[in-house]
Amino acid sequence: MSVLSLLPLQALWVSLSLTAQHFPSWGHYDLCKTQVHWDQGVSWDYMACQPEAALLTRFLKIRLDPPNSTCGETPEMYCTLENPYMCNNECDARTPELAHPPELMLDDEGRVPNTFWQSVSWRRFPDPLLVNITLSWGKSIELTEDIVITFESGRPEQMILEKSLDNGQTWQPYQFYAADCLNSFGMEPRSASDLRPASVLDIICTEEYSRGYVWKQENTVRFEIQERFALFGGPLLRDMASLYGRLDTTKDLRDFFTLTDLRLRLLRPATGPTRVDPLNLSKYFYAISNLDIRGRCRCNLHANNCILENGKLTCACEHNTTGLDCERCKKGFQGRPWRAGSYLPIPKGTANVCHPDTNTSGHCQCFGHSNRCSYLDLLSTAVCVNCKHNTRGRHCQLCRLGYHRNPSAQLDHHNVCLDCKCNPDGSLHHRCNDTGYCDCKAGATGPKCDRCLPGYYWHKGCQVSVCDNLLSRCENGGVCEDNGRCLCPTPYTGLLCEKVQCRKGAAGCVSQSPQDPTLHRMLLSLTALLIIANGHISL
Repeated sequence: MSVLSLLPLQALWVSLSLTAQHFPSWGHYDLCKTQVHWDQGVSWDYMACQPEAALLTRFLKIRLDPPNSTCGETPEMYCTLENPYMCNNECDARTPELAHPPELMLDDEGRVPNTFWQSVSWRRFPDPLLVNITLSWGKSIELTEDIVITFESGRPEQMILEKSLDNGQTWQPYQFYAADCLNSFGMEPRSASDLRPASVLDIICTEEYSRGYVWKQENTVRFEIQERFALFGGPLLRDMASLYGRLDTTKDLRDFFTLTDLRLRLLRPATGPTRVDPLNLSKYFYAISNLDIRGRCRCNLHANNCILENGKLTCACEHNTTGLDCERCKKGFQGRPWRAGSYLPIPKGTANVCHPDTNTSGHCQCFGHSNRCSYLDLLSTAVCVNCKHNTRGRHCQLCRLGYHRNPSAQLDHHNVCLDCKCNPDGSLHHRCNDTGYCDCKAGATGPKCDRCLPGYYWHKGCQVSVCDNLLSRCENGGVCEDNGRCLCPTPYTGLLCEKVQCRKGAAGCVSQSPQDPTLHRMLLSLTALLIIANGHISL
């Protein structure tokens, strides 16, 4: 058995954009969630999402049945079909330059000389030359473009393309190929162009890729995906909204393009325009130079990335889902039955997020913050005991006082509650609201109450400014220090240096000097009042 190993990477994000000549990008579904800012804080807006399409042949395992189907175990010479007397092609598995192992179906095209897998020759004629080529991804994938198989030899006269949805346990035909469909499979020949919306799921037999013989000019075999998509999205797939709607509402349509494995059953090689020549069987064989299979990991619209980890493809699930295909709800988020996401309504779709478990007697969900519950007869329900990670509440679903919810973490994350970190001098208490803002004392501001409003200065909290050298100036030559007090020159004193200081030791010292600016102003005001009272000035 020959097996092609997956790429030697522990983790590889599969996120390749399609080029213009391929299937157009399925936009609008590249994000699973986005943050929404409200007056009350930040929350998540969830959307249907899926990975971008990529070349899937880089992530598969390949198996041949029978295992000894590849040429070269016993070195032999091969003839060309168009010239049975030209027998100078040797296959020898012991010599790299002459070997044709299965992995050469998947290497880069355009190499000189061309590389390809090649089967043994039809040396046991008239017994049929049968080879099964199985391609496995280990998880569900969705096809987005035509499957294209390039044959180095003539295209087979009979073959079947099959798919499996259960990792190879059962198989169902995708398409039959034959030079004579009626004689080979008892089916009338049809082409993909004959299909209509009502018959899009039909399994057909086509003679388009097996009939006739044109050496080296017509060497590809297709399984048409785009023609089926075009039945709903238009010839150039410009009406993607219509296609999305059909994928959502037409029974089994998405599953038709979904698989875990592909199997190519080669039943009869190309024989050319004449009958099989039993005396020259070395010109009859299969040879494949390239497999082109493009699609995406199927994540049920619950992930926008697919990761290769420890040799396995798996979806990077969102929406509280888990599994290779995000096919079930995470533990603790089974409050309602799991559902795949929906493409509708366009353009964001419906995420169908898994909800936290509902309360049931005898069972309690603590989101991983407690491993012990207690049943309360009075409330007929179970509650979590000793919530960790700064959580509290019946299900450890709330944050302790002094902590607030981390908007970027899921409810079961150990870092779901963040410390409020309120400044003890600037805040009224150590608690904060759901967005992390603390309650500030007068004059303090900022999310953590660690700054002062205009007119205040910081000194173990926010204090009212006494002076600022601009508006509230110190008088009589005083100098403002840290907005808190005036440094007064002799002989002045007072909050703003507005008083005259009494001489030391003077008996009955009272500041009544006419030079005292405050006293002087008071005398002037008193004089004015007396004048008004005596009627010397009319108002």
